[in-house]
Amino acid sequence: MASSNTRSNRTRATYRCSECGWTTAKWVGRCGECQAWGAVAEAAASEPTGRTQAAPVTRPAVPIGQVSAEQAVHHSSGVPELDRVLGGGLVPGAAVLLAGEPGVGKSTLLLEVAASTARRAQRTLYVTGEESAAQVRLRADRTSAVQDQLYLAAETDLGAVLTHVEEVRPRLLVIDSVQTIGASGVDGVPGGVTQVKEVAAALVRVAKTRDITVVMVGHVTKDGSIAGPRVLEHLVDVVLHFEGDRDSRFRMVRAVKNRFGPVDEVGCFDLGADGITAVQDPTGIFVEQHHTRVPGTCVAVSMEGRRPMLAEVQALVTVPAGEDRVRRTTSGLDGSRLALVLAVLQRHAGVPLHKRDVFASTVGGARLVDPATDLPLAIALASADSGAPAPAGVVALGEIGLSGELRRVRDLELRLAEAARLGFTTAVVPADAEARSGPHRVRTGRVVDGMSVIEVPDITTALEVLDVHRRGQRPLTAVEDR
Repeated sequence: MASSNTRSNRTRATYRCSECGWTTAKWVGRCGECQAWGAVAEAAASEPTGRTQAAPVTRPAVPIGQVSAEQAVHHSSGVPELDRVLGGGLVPGAAVLLAGEPGVGKSTLLLEVAASTARRAQRTLYVTGEESAAQVRLRADRTSAVQDQLYLAAETDLGAVLTHVEEVRPRLLVIDSVQTIGASGVDGVPGGVTQVKEVAAALVRVAKTRDITVVMVGHVTKDGSIAGPRVLEHLVDVVLHFEGDRDSRFRMVRAVKNRFGPVDEVGCFDLGADGITAVQDPTGIFVEQHHTRVPGTCVAVSMEGRRPMLAEVQALVTVPAGEDRVRRTTSGLDGSRLALVLAVLQRHAGVPLHKRDVFASTVGGARLVDPATDLPLAIALASADSGAPAPAGVVALGEIGLSGELRRVRDLELRLAEAARLGFTTAVVPADAEARSGPHRVRTGRVVDGMSVIEVPDITTALEVLDVHRRGQRPLTAVEDR
């Protein structure tokens, strides 16, 4: 019996992945969880012995109706678009993780949040582990973020960070970034699985015990996911993704997890040399202002969270230069949705594009994944093929089925109201079930805020109504294409 207890209590070797924390009893070359090569190494682990004994409680349990909710109210961050995503602002005692690609503007955004909090006479502590204090000061001078109540520290040790918190006693703590902070006495290097878990857990404890808001910057991997163990996202209260194209100044913040608000809101920002500013109406960035009607274009109404956003879809159809395979190139659109729309156009609308090079993109670097983009994409493709432009002032929205029917999309009235507000005069939308079974294939006469709404049942009818698909037109030739 004694030897059995000795064997159960002694340390045995296990192997842990340094990327995701997955453990196994034997060494393997590839992690069974995250599929990373060469990331599994030996780590000592001991089995727990005995049973956990009862301990004194911090506070006695009380009926939930007697718990005060005043301490969990939102306070504005000073950045309206960020408040929209957070559900009203920052919550005292909350831990927020902001992740994004390098250079997207995470530090600039959080420096603006810290400066806005300091302007309201609330102490703010900004801890940088990636830059020196002088480098952050240069950015603060450029973005007008120098405030008396904004304290700055350059530290990479967790103990030193906690000491700064004791001395400054801030209402907002910004850590840039959690992967650069290391905890002494913990195995691994800063940024490793064990270190990130310990640092994040310590910062969350500080947020809860001191009732301050902690915002941590997180790195992302090459596939866009948050670097470090998955438990990092479980520890924090809010997970935000900051995204944007390097070639564009437009940035967007999305909430992936939010214990204090919705997760379907999107914040829009403009990142410039003078800092980052909120974009209240981003539609103008994604809609090209044409002086004349141009073939191969159509305006879509996409939902980004709860916000309708108009974006222009452009298409170009050319004759292949040789006998090689035709090209299908997209920018800002899903390639699989383009293939589906092309197949439906050929099979049900008589638009033969299987021997043409097709290029489809959006204006301003917008990324459209909403199924309502199917119809404007089909209209742009048919218009580019026939050379007939769509009428001026037209928006289209609707999902296309494999049989060519148009399916209604969510928040239709909200999308139409936004298009009418921006001055569009006509909207082509899918017909409802009653209209499909009626004697007329096209229903007109409905008006939303001065905008005429045309309901059509399928893609063929939509192209005929807009007169962008001229049957029997002479196809493009290689000479004309040049």
